[in-house]
Amino acid sequence: MAGKAGEVNYDALPSVIYTNPEVASVGLTEEQVKQRQIPYSTGTYPFAGVGRARCLGETDGFVKMIAHEKTDRILGVHILGAQASEMIAQAVIAMELGASSEDIALTMFAHPTFSEAFHEASLAVTGNAVHIAQRKKRNL
Repeated sequence: MAGKAGEVNYDALPSVIYTNPEVASVGLTEEQVKQRQIPYSTGTYPFAGVGRARCLGETDGFVKMIAHEKTDRILGVHILGAQASEMIAQAVIAMELGASSEDIALTMFAHPTFSEAFHEASLAVTGNAVHIAQRKKRNL
């Protein structure tokens, strides 16, 4: 419009529902991944395991990450709970940059923050969440 090139990555458009609790997502859902027959792994982490959420009495909710089973590239992130509308930006940036769940897992997060649930969900994709017992889950 202003003579500048533009491009939109429709796979990385965030969606937010401003309810209580908030709902936010980006990328593919687990159902869409199944329909496309993409091999995938998921990692989920509850807000009940997040110190900041516990201190504020906002323990209802979770973060779910879906990653390609072979490449580990993040395919989708879904958040239900307090601060979901703020946290989804991390997932959008990760997906725009082609990040893997391991890339997020190797990133240092501030403590205590709600964002630690995003970090722990990335660890859970490979069954390595630190603050919760969770087995590795692979799907097709």
